[in-house]
Amino acid sequence: MKTLQFFPLTTLTLAVFVTANSQAQVAFSDDFDAGTSGSSWTAALSHADASVDYSFNYGTALGIPAAPHSVGGSTTGMRFLANQSAGVLQGITASPNGQSFTGDFTIRFDMWLNYNGPLGPVTIGGSGSTQAGSFGWGTSGASTQWAGASSSIMFAGTTDGASASDYRVYRNNALVTTAANYAAGSLNNSAAYYTGLFGSVSAPAAQVALFPGQTGTTQAGVLGFQWRDVVIQKTGTILTWSVDGNLIATADSAGATLSGNNIFFGLFDTTATSSTDANDQLITAIYDNIVVTVPEPSTAAMLGVGLSLVIARFRKNRA
Repeated sequence: MKTLQFFPLTTLTLAVFVTANSQAQVAFSDDFDAGTSGSSWTAALSHADASVDYSFNYGTALGIPAAPHSVGGSTTGMRFLANQSAGVLQGITASPNGQSFTGDFTIRFDMWLNYNGPLGPVTIGGSGSTQAGSFGWGTSGASTQWAGASSSIMFAGTTDGASASDYRVYRNNALVTTAANYAAGSLNNSAAYYTGLFGSVSAPAAQVALFPGQTGTTQAGVLGFQWRDVVIQKTGTILTWSVDGNLIATADSAGATLSGNNIFFGLFDTTATSSTDANDQLITAIYDNIVVTVPEPSTAAMLGVGLSLVIARFRKNRA
């Protein structure tokens, strides 16, 4: 059995450069600022103890600054909560209504992962702080895409880095553990690749003022408490996940069990234990400024040339 061969970073970087510097058409976007996005999205819950707010003011409620791609300092986004009291493994996702994305495309969005303190680094999080923000493509939108059941290509990152698998790819309803699928060669935040990219950070001062228990700093290698510029790029059957311009993971959708062609965003718990913290609403994933673009015909041709050898090598070596 052959292992899945990971893309050389130099080749992938070239492909991303070509895409970023070519014209693209916007196929879908939502910045949630109008406060009316609830009628344009549909949520799927694996348990009733989960929720989504499509017009959540994260600045007022949680002291989080405006996302990098927000206009005019807006702090309205889409917020998810899961497993607040039920004590069962569960997840929630939401997809835009009536959307279908085929061929090559790029999904770009701002993501903030938050958890209840202390942030660490010695004591990592309060009660139930470890959950995972999730996102991807290949759903019909009718069923929840989460660690318990998925029919898509799903990427996920934990809030606090307190899991053995902090960076995740799911394919055919299973966690992909092959090291070659991850740029770090590992799923754990302690890998040198992650710690070199994502340093320790504190909660925003405005959040600490609202919630004094949000003390300390995160572990290095964790995605939480910073706005992250997330990109999912699909070229042919290959999907890549990048954060702040850095490649995180790669997946091949060829032969995967997919229920549709829509995108999704969400949150799932990594354990069956609910938080006992009175401020468990601090354990959340927030998404803002979602944009899906498709390449112009000339762009697609350029990208095809740049990636053809990479995809051929990937397919040749995958399991």
